[in-house]
Amino acid sequence: METTQKPSVLIVGGGIGGMAAALSLSRLGLAVTVLEQASTLGEIGAGIQLAPNAFAALDALGVGERTRARAVFTERLVMMDAVDATEVGTFVVDVAFRERFANPYAVIHRADIHGAILDAVRTAPLITFVTSSQVTDVMEDADGVTVVDAAGRSFRADVLIGCDGIKSVIRERIVGDAVRVSGHVVYRAVVPAADMPADLRWNAPVVWAGPNCHLVHYPLRNGEQYNLVVTFHSREQEAWSVTDGSKEEVLSYFDGVHAQPRQLLHKPTTWRRWSTADRDPAANWSTRRMTLLGDSAHPMLQYLAQGACMALEDAVTLGEAVRACDFDMAAAFQLYQTSRIARTARVVLSAREMGRLYHARGVERLVRNDLWRGRTPAQFYEALAWLYGWTAQTCLATTGKEAA
Repeated sequence: METTQKPSVLIVGGGIGGMAAALSLSRLGLAVTVLEQASTLGEIGAGIQLAPNAFAALDALGVGERTRARAVFTERLVMMDAVDATEVGTFVVDVAFRERFANPYAVIHRADIHGAILDAVRTAPLITFVTSSQVTDVMEDADGVTVVDAAGRSFRADVLIGCDGIKSVIRERIVGDAVRVSGHVVYRAVVPAADMPADLRWNAPVVWAGPNCHLVHYPLRNGEQYNLVVTFHSREQEAWSVTDGSKEEVLSYFDGVHAQPRQLLHKPTTWRRWSTADRDPAANWSTRRMTLLGDSAHPMLQYLAQGACMALEDAVTLGEAVRACDFDMAAAFQLYQTSRIARTARVVLSAREMGRLYHARGVERLVRNDLWRGRTPAQFYEALAWLYGWTAQTCLATTGKEAA
């Protein structure tokens, strides 16, 4: 592959990861075409959490300040026992935390972070969008990659980045593995602050950990709204899906939960229901002309709140690998995945284990509470340094190639 001419790029998927990848590569002078199956560019869903590693990536992409302007900066992270309403642990994210990790911890509406990146992408002359394009087939040959969408349209470029989520068509071609349905169901809603119980209007992501279930709430949009997420182990045989939810189903899973958090279940007027899934970590997610990014590469459960954070890190690392390899895309894809596979696999597996701890019951619940109660901020910082300490300057694997 010629390294003197900058290659053209197809990105399949226009979510947070796809937009971030488009921005990262276009900033290097690459022409990028983004194919999005929806009719408009945007994000659905509710709130997400942004740890310091996400802000490090956003700053590297040049959109850190835009995102900060739309985020809510939290004071602490809190775990409560949903059975007896006692505090298990508080992780303060104050000045000392920001000094330790060079960035804050914040929460934001998914549409707001996507919008902050999209605003920058729209001003990038090298990025082209094609909406209403559901990719159904992909073919790689010695000279490039061709994709075909459901409308029969064909698109071709030198290389392709699959950012098409957990049901990725591109991953099917490269890895060919099966989705791992967790059996955990997530209900998400946004409620106005005025409808939020006064005793729960905390400026913090709060986890109420219960037996085989948990609840999360935190403020959004300058405290005008609250994000509410409830998760439970389904009694049914689940398949990965996103549908409308029912209040009756939610209530049926939280009988053993204390009245203080349980009151939240009556606040939303509508719910969206996710039957969640991830995949086992893959040892390879690239070919010479194709690679994966975000949920296509390493879909994960929500228990570490790192899905979007990992996609942002991917986008920055991919751009740095392309730069380090002087636009030799086959070499860049290998350097990129070498730099990302072990880290993202650790997050995937850690998220599974965190879900087990959140949902501990019986004696395991007591052990969990004893493990976390009384931890000092320094102990929390040390335990999370591997995750929150990521930087763009050190994102590439130690192969003699370093990020600029």
